[in-house]
Amino acid sequence: MRLDKFLANHGMGTRTEVKQLIKKGSVQVNEVIVRKADYQLNPETDQVLCQGEEVRYVDELFIILNKPAGVISATEDHLHDTVIDLMPEYQHFQLHPVGRLDKDTEGLLILTTDGQFTHDVLSPKKHVNKTYYAELDGTVTDETVAQFAAGITLDDGYRCMPAALKIIKSHIIEVTIQEGKFHQVKRMFQAVGSTVTYLKRIQMGGLELPADLATGAYREMTAEEINRVQHV
Repeated sequence: MRLDKFLANHGMGTRTEVKQLIKKGSVQVNEVIVRKADYQLNPETDQVLCQGEEVRYVDELFIILNKPAGVISATEDHLHDTVIDLMPEYQHFQLHPVGRLDKDTEGLLILTTDGQFTHDVLSPKKHVNKTYYAELDGTVTDETVAQFAAGITLDDGYRCMPAALKIIKSHIIEVTIQEGKFHQVKRMFQAVGSTVTYLKRIQMGGLELPADLATGAYREMTAEEINRVQHV
């Protein structure tokens, strides 16, 4: 891999910025100063220091975020803050969110550089469950549970896959779906005469939102956590 690409991909700056660092002699490979941006290195075995800081090689990056309300699940936006804006030290990694949470929805959001992982998690054929906690303006009953299990028909005529609805109180529920249609959970409840007033994703596959991850907080995922997303 080119040295400038390696540094840019690992958060050391834009390609232009890292080229300047290389020219200034701020970068060492295996304790030798390298001044050529196109220097070819083995990212898995070579030691790279940038301004005295070791740059740790990351093959694919996985971040778990407890998304707060008020930010959008996008990589960039000219009007609103995005989930990428919440994590400035990772902005050069070309992360993307695995699915989307609405601007006013909170909870578990994964960001990664791994496109295949994202495809596998989001494909309805893979049957990866997404579980949400919701508070409603309206009430649900056992009849509502049966309607969700049979498949709710949305306002545009789309029939959802069967969903599992768990009643905590008459206006507080957990719902598990395998799809990710636009505003799907909200629209499902609209179809049965209720309005969602608060929504939070609490689980994806076998991975629950960590209890110690505060709203707005994020961290890199462990290999076990990554595996649990795709295996219940």
